[in-house]
Amino acid sequence: MAYPRMSIHIVTWNSMRFLPDLLKTIMGQTYRDFNVLVIDNASTDGVEAFVREHHPEIGFIRNARNLGFSAAHNQGIRYAIEHWPSAELNDRFILLTNPDVLLTPTFLEELMSAVHVHPEVGSFGGKLLRAFGENLGDEVFKEIVRSDRIDSVGLNPHRNRTVTDRGAGELDKGQYEEQEKVFGISGALALYRASALEQVRFGEEILDHDFFAYKEDVDLAWRLQHLGWDALYVPRAVAYHYRGMYGPEKAGIWKQLRNHREKSSLRNFFSTRNHWLMLLKNYKAVNFLLSFPWVLTYEIGRLGYVLVFERSGWKATREAIALAPRMWRKRRATMKLAKRPARDVRKWFV
Repeated sequence: MAYPRMSIHIVTWNSMRFLPDLLKTIMGQTYRDFNVLVIDNASTDGVEAFVREHHPEIGFIRNARNLGFSAAHNQGIRYAIEHWPSAELNDRFILLTNPDVLLTPTFLEELMSAVHVHPEVGSFGGKLLRAFGENLGDEVFKEIVRSDRIDSVGLNPHRNRTVTDRGAGELDKGQYEEQEKVFGISGALALYRASALEQVRFGEEILDHDFFAYKEDVDLAWRLQHLGWDALYVPRAVAYHYRGMYGPEKAGIWKQLRNHREKSSLRNFFSTRNHWLMLLKNYKAVNFLLSFPWVLTYEIGRLGYVLVFERSGWKATREAIALAPRMWRKRRATMKLAKRPARDVRKWFV
């Protein structure tokens, strides 16, 4: 039996308040040439029993412990690629989705309509709007509000080498209706060409295992750019996301710091540490020199802030230093395969 053209992967960790609604929207897609795989990171909320009872057609991988977002997704990606002939990977696709996402019925159809027209594109994403849920008991959202507030319409790099979700927090007034190339796609919901993922692979890793969670999507987008793969935003593909860690994209430095302090210590730890790891892995020397004033100003401020105001700041700094040699090895592997000149990658960071 031929393996479907698309493999949809969901990493769960006590995600039962979201998963049933996501699976309902997946099964209601107009595009049908896919299989679904759930990779569970040792949940204790009955997700395995639910999937096996209500969706026996879905593949299920259960980990004995929480391996993190990156490692679990890598399990699924390797599983899918192993089932496809290597000669067909350019025409096979993997959708990575958070469990807290809702797809509109034509989401996959709209994305797949672009894949043949754009063979140079390694990742595709749609218009991701924010969803809000009211818990009326039983820990499952009984009332869902699909808003017109933007969650992400692609990744947006800045001169200081930070990357935000493009359009985050804005009301959708039709300002992002043009299909266009972007730097990358938010890891909450992204469609990847299998051949692109195989090309950026480092041993068993596609997403960086050491990131565990947070910023792994930006790191992957940056590496795909180095290797010559574009990313495409497809506005007619619409989905909704209950985002737990966000703020408006166009916020001043003090607003960003206030938002940072409102987030959990664990999230801030991974966000800060992984930001520094990502810079080490992807920053070409010539681009570093050309952007040095903006990057230095931001990073000195960030370092001072996390060391003074965040309990996890010292730990993030120590771990970033400890992981630096490993990041350098991964950097060398990426740069050895790089096809895109530094100036072409630099054009995104404006």
